[in-house]
Amino acid sequence: MWLTLYISLYLSFNCISADSDLRSGTCLLQGRFRLNGMYKDGDFILGGLFHVHFFTVFPDLSFRMEPERPYCEKFNMEGFQHAQTMAFAIDEINNTPNLLPNITLGYHLYDNCVMLGMAFRAAMSLGSGTEESFSNLNCTGPPPVVGIVGDASSTPSIAISSVLGLFRVPIVSHYATCSCLSNRKKYPSFFRTIPSDAFQVRAMVQILRHFEWTWVGLLYSEDDYGVYAAQLFQQEMQLFGHCIAFSEFLPNDHNPRDIQHITGVILASTARVVVVFALSSYLLPLMDEVVLQNMTGRQWIASEAWATSLEYQTPHFLPFLGGTLGIAIRRGEIPGLHDFLLRLHPNNDPKNNMLRIFWKNMFGCSFENGGREPDGVESGVKKMCTGQEDLSTTNTPYTDVSELRASYNVYKAVYALAHALHDLMQCEEGRGPFSGNKCADIINLKPWQLVHYLQKVNFTTGFGDHVSFDKNGDALAIYDVLNWQPSSDGSITVQKIGVVNEGVATGMVLTLDEDAIYWNFETKKPPRSVCSESCPPGTRRATKKGLPVCCFDCLPCGDGDISNTTDAIECTVCPEDFWSNPHKDQCVPKEVEFLSYEEPLGISLTTASLLGTFFCFLVMVIFAFHRNTPIVRSNNSELSFLLLFSLKLCFLCVLLFIGRPKLWTCQLRHAVFGISFVLCVSSILVKTMVVIAVFKSSRPEGKGAMKWFGAVQQRCTVLVLTALQVVICAVWLSIASPTPYKNNQYIRSKIVYECAIGSVAGFSMLLGYIGLLAAVSFLLAFLARNLPNNFNEAKFITFSMLIFCAVWIAFVPAYVSSPGKYAVAVEIFAILASSFGLLMAIFAPKCYIILLHPERNTKNAIMGRETQKK
Repeated sequence: MWLTLYISLYLSFNCISADSDLRSGTCLLQGRFRLNGMYKDGDFILGGLFHVHFFTVFPDLSFRMEPERPYCEKFNMEGFQHAQTMAFAIDEINNTPNLLPNITLGYHLYDNCVMLGMAFRAAMSLGSGTEESFSNLNCTGPPPVVGIVGDASSTPSIAISSVLGLFRVPIVSHYATCSCLSNRKKYPSFFRTIPSDAFQVRAMVQILRHFEWTWVGLLYSEDDYGVYAAQLFQQEMQLFGHCIAFSEFLPNDHNPRDIQHITGVILASTARVVVVFALSSYLLPLMDEVVLQNMTGRQWIASEAWATSLEYQTPHFLPFLGGTLGIAIRRGEIPGLHDFLLRLHPNNDPKNNMLRIFWKNMFGCSFENGGREPDGVESGVKKMCTGQEDLSTTNTPYTDVSELRASYNVYKAVYALAHALHDLMQCEEGRGPFSGNKCADIINLKPWQLVHYLQKVNFTTGFGDHVSFDKNGDALAIYDVLNWQPSSDGSITVQKIGVVNEGVATGMVLTLDEDAIYWNFETKKPPRSVCSESCPPGTRRATKKGLPVCCFDCLPCGDGDISNTTDAIECTVCPEDFWSNPHKDQCVPKEVEFLSYEEPLGISLTTASLLGTFFCFLVMVIFAFHRNTPIVRSNNSELSFLLLFSLKLCFLCVLLFIGRPKLWTCQLRHAVFGISFVLCVSSILVKTMVVIAVFKSSRPEGKGAMKWFGAVQQRCTVLVLTALQVVICAVWLSIASPTPYKNNQYIRSKIVYECAIGSVAGFSMLLGYIGLLAAVSFLLAFLARNLPNNFNEAKFITFSMLIFCAVWIAFVPAYVSSPGKYAVAVEIFAILASSFGLLMAIFAPKCYIILLHPERNTKNAIMGRETQKK
């Protein structure tokens, strides 16, 4: 009850106090944050937020008294240089007659201590002003600040832009790179003179691709800058088929256990390249642990947030961070800045307490006698600061203007605001950009009016760099590629070894001087950082189950498939007439297979064919020479010569089956084969019929048999039987002629060049007709085998036809089961075997008698009478 009464009385008192203030027409400042700052008065004030300290110390909260105000520790010389660069740029603009003439710019700069809470306090102070009281309740006149340069970090920039963006206060950051800040709907008044992380990530991935580092580790700070950059990096890596070996965030509380866990992950990973998106303040504890564990053999890739940080450029870090590759914003030159930095001196103005803090840290002195120094100066320092110490005798990041990158961005940001304000003041009434063609009122300037002109800013710096903003408030994307190399004194020096530039037409272009890169490895060459070694041509990648796509096995391509690139995902099937070479990396024309005259099989068959032809010719010569002998004249010598001629054709037709198939050879081979064999078999059939007719004519009841089967009838019978085969061949060739055909079915790796028969029915009729004549001849010869005759030719015809039929019956399954050219060889073998069988069975006995036993070549011997006389 007493507590409730106390709260009611307290609120009532405050309301009465506020009411009395309003009645008096004055607003009083209710409180002031404890902030380190610098101040200079002017007609228009520009605000600035910078990393002048690395850490913020927050007191314990007991909730029993008003909490102590947080304070900052570990002074950042480089961050203070950024703040002084803004002061220099404003001083330079005030002394430039053609930019903002008759207008004096002032500044109010604060230290954000790399902490969101401190940055937000500073931003609110800039937005609300620092006057103790405010009597102009009509809110006329310029705002406390017309624009803000900063913040340098993404997370504070997001928070500040979310609030001040509601009032369209223009904010131009020199170092906040989070791609999320490009969202114009959320951050309508945010601009930056540094490219977005989207560009930075693409630039870093270009470097990884250039050195073929597909398996990398990722570390990022636990803030908006690190989280968004890590997300973009993972997406970009996945786009190009690269993989993240591990992904860990750097704790903002610097917990030793978390730091040791991260170093353990790095040591256990096979990735030799580690990419880090973080501010130096997040990374320092990890690098101390890296040194403690003597972790070497890693290639570090630095984001622009720490690629130029001087904290690491000491001999202490050289064995571990030497050779680091980094992305950095473009270096610039600012004439006169170095002299301006050396002219600095502290004063007693509490609004400029940042100068006194700087002075104490620079010279290790104190402005007070005894007591604790809240700004981070170590206790025990007894030397007093005079304020007249000489800065030219110092050598710190503050006075180093050889690598102006973030400072150059601050310089461009200040000039961008100044040019926007200048363009606003040049507006001609009645031709303004606002409603009713009005111009902005300088006396009552609105922040959103300056945003309009800032979006259209377009100028060139004295260093020659073009400054403008795209529709999202982003600057032109260009980065320097840096390499950390050992210097003569054993420390680290940062050298530019390339440029990454992104144009609308050219896209991301990486230019590197690889000869100038220092590699901190024994080989002095870029390390290999892959989960699996690249698959050579002739193989394809097969992802290992449960692992990223960068971890794979290399499987050889199958027969007929190739891969002619490294790390092929799929093997490519060769075109129909091509096949893979032994290495499976090139399609070569398939071997064309056919029975040629050059190969042993073709030579053998050709030799057999010519030998058979020669034997036929030899027999013909023998028969011609002994044409008047009884054994030649018996059984119609004309048929014997016709049979020898047909056998010669059978032997020679084999030559049509050998060699590269052509249209005319395909058409002739089966036609000549079919006609030749019909001529041969029909001659044998007629000879068999003659034997039977002769036997019957020797009997009384058959004396007139030979009258009906004389020489004319024999010739006609042979011609008619052969003519039928000619008709079959003619019909076959006219309807479905055999043609050359590339057959890929037998052997996939070869093209079997053969003759397609065209019509199976035509080929079947051709063979069937030969088979029919052969069967009839065999049957008649078999029936006449026992006729009483000393030289019964029917026996030899029976034996020859038996061979003929056996060969062609065996031919069918052998032909069907033989692949490619061997099917042709089987057909040739059948032709040769049957031809030799007929030649040997019919003519060998006669030649034997003619040549070796001429005494038996008499009519009586043939008729068997000589034996009877004996």
